[in-house]
Amino acid sequence: MAHDRNSNIHIAWKTVTYRSVAVGVAVILLLVGAIVNLVFPQATHAGLQAVNTVLEKVAGNAGAGDDMGGPVAQQAHFTNYDGTVRVKKANSNTWVSADYSLPLEKGDVVQTGSEGMARIVFNDGTSYTIKQDSLIVIEENSATAQQTQVAVNVTTGTVDLATATYSQGSTSRVMVAGATASLAPESAAMVHNDPRADQHEILVKKGSGEVSRDGQVVQLTDYEKVSFRSESKNLVKSKEIGPPTLIAPANMMPLFSSGNSKTVEFNWTPMSNAATYRLRISKNPYFSSTVYDQRVSGTDVQIQGLSNGAYYWAVQSVDAQGKESIESEKNRFTIIPKGSETMSMRLELDQFIQHGHVIEVRGRTENDARVMVNGREVPLIAGDGSFHYFTPPLPNGESVITITAQNARGGVNTQQKTVVIQ
Repeated sequence: MAHDRNSNIHIAWKTVTYRSVAVGVAVILLLVGAIVNLVFPQATHAGLQAVNTVLEKVAGNAGAGDDMGGPVAQQAHFTNYDGTVRVKKANSNTWVSADYSLPLEKGDVVQTGSEGMARIVFNDGTSYTIKQDSLIVIEENSATAQQTQVAVNVTTGTVDLATATYSQGSTSRVMVAGATASLAPESAAMVHNDPRADQHEILVKKGSGEVSRDGQVVQLTDYEKVSFRSESKNLVKSKEIGPPTLIAPANMMPLFSSGNSKTVEFNWTPMSNAATYRLRISKNPYFSSTVYDQRVSGTDVQIQGLSNGAYYWAVQSVDAQGKESIESEKNRFTIIPKGSETMSMRLELDQFIQHGHVIEVRGRTENDARVMVNGREVPLIAGDGSFHYFTPPLPNGESVITITAQNARGGVNTQQKTVVIQ
């Protein structure tokens, strides 16, 4: 019988799992860490703080803001701008031109030139329309899971603002020369700050708000205004006359003409305390020059001889003492020569890009065309016909976005798309 020549050799093994290895490595690391902490306690603490900071940055502070209830920084964006508009970021000393893709954050400064206007929308839905020769500073723009805080300092110039519907405990504030106006949801106001003339005004056009300065608090409602000077101790409250609501031509309305000029009928709502009205028509949104500027007694008037092109118009109420109201909203209309037959034109849309409640619309059309998105004109069409536009914040649920392109030959192309905001 043959004998196993390895009969005196016994082989044994034990299964080692990955979990066991991991546990062993963790124990060794804990022991090493404990020793290092005993020898170098300060260095160990600093290292842990650095690791924690890196992890917070990687996580975007999202979890910390929700779990701890602390505010998280938000961004605002331009939804429209025209003329000279520039921005100085909080972490920079240089000015850059406004851009739709440029986020606006706490500490940023926005300035408009003598022929510049801009519209900014914050995440809570508050919008600021910055008029010519104005400068604002974004003082606060943050949010928790339930509340939002927005604050803007109007350093100089004129700003129109409108708040959206926001939750209880949220705030939307605007600061002017040491005074702070806190606006209620769904309110609108105009803020004017002229440091050279020492004139500072806050007018509530719709809704309500309160203005506080040096311990004094004044409540405001529709067309009530406070004004003050730097050395004055009290806020002066007054009731202002309101402007009419424009009816026709409607905003962004095309008017077709059969020749080189057209007669246009303008009309607006009557105001009970208005004796007359001041109608102004201009070829530019700044009204730096006008083609018509007259006081009229009624609420409608026909203007003859308006040539083809784009126009802006606004109306002010004038009381019996000759005091004028603030301007109404500015409507734009375009007189277009009517073609012999309906013409089609190019309008190609890319897939929409969603930024929270804001939709970015991109596409291409003819380079001399006008494009409107939900009645608002796209401010810039590139030389190759490409364009992009950011909508104002849309509500939750389903919304229809209408894009219309129009050229000077009478060609029109309209497309509609449905988006759902959750």
